[in-house]
Amino acid sequence: MLIDTYGRVATDLRVSLTDKCNLRCTYCMPEEGLQWLSKTDLLSDDEIVRLIRIAVTDLGITEVRFTGGEPLLRPGLVSIVEQCAALEPRPRMSLTTNGIGLKRTAAALKAAGLDRVNVSLDTLRPDVFKTLTRRDRHQDVLDGLAAARDAGLTPVKVNTVLMPGLNDDEAPDLLAWAVAHDYELRFIEQMPLDAQHGWKRDGMITAGDILASLRTRFTLTDEGEEERGSAPAERWTVDGGPHRVGVIASVTRPFCGACDRTRLTADGQIRTCLFAREETDLRGALRSTAPDEEIARIWKLAMWGKKAGSGLDDPSFLQPDRPMSAIGG
Repeated sequence: MLIDTYGRVATDLRVSLTDKCNLRCTYCMPEEGLQWLSKTDLLSDDEIVRLIRIAVTDLGITEVRFTGGEPLLRPGLVSIVEQCAALEPRPRMSLTTNGIGLKRTAAALKAAGLDRVNVSLDTLRPDVFKTLTRRDRHQDVLDGLAAARDAGLTPVKVNTVLMPGLNDDEAPDLLAWAVAHDYELRFIEQMPLDAQHGWKRDGMITAGDILASLRTRFTLTDEGEEERGSAPAERWTVDGGPHRVGVIASVTRPFCGACDRTRLTADGQIRTCLFAREETDLRGALRSTAPDEEIARIWKLAMWGKKAGSGLDDPSFLQPDRPMSAIGG
């Protein structure tokens, strides 16, 4: 299993399938995009499946989340999901996406074995969406959400980042909309993972701000730490239930002590934390014909060295050199 020196055991694998994205969200990357990884640097479909197999059968991984960039841009995605669904024991599989391609792919992903999706949507207003993402694709995301729900990729979770002066007034409207459409809304504090390194702690909308805004319209009941477990989101029932809302307070209320995640980048690097500045190479071992046992050993050693926390509360904190689009969300 993947255990660290603090006794935490990683059972949740986040797999970035590509660094490319078809949006240009202001809190993630510049308008002109980034220098994408070369095709030779990216793991092949077979390499990804092999690493997931090792993680599941040899290292105790029970949950696999496919991320990006935008994972729906990966041509072999459905085949990757189908092969992973055939593993024994079968991992639970989910996908984090901007939703633009879901209308076309939701049914095929469900048939391949995907269990559910998280869809990023920061606003209900098309003009604000265009400003935030620099693309006019708001309706495509709404259509993708509906397709995912209709295909049975449930619970459909909606991830929202609130930005000052743009959509910070929308929290109650977003929650009312999510409840009406049977989506589970999760607000995420803006994190220091933008390619421009323009994040400012004193300019972000905090979990406290979000909850105060929601409570102007809804009664929220805390589910408590026992119900939360190792999940990143603190959750509240809305107006007595059954609907829930979550807040991921990575910056102001970090949850590192219960972290159960390990991360694989699209170019085959192991990351022990989203905010880590160090990586461990598995691609080299794969391509030098290392046996499964050696790859598992390298992975275990990497996770053994996981730090106690993200370091976000340290005044000397430095952002990772690689942006979120390269390392996976």
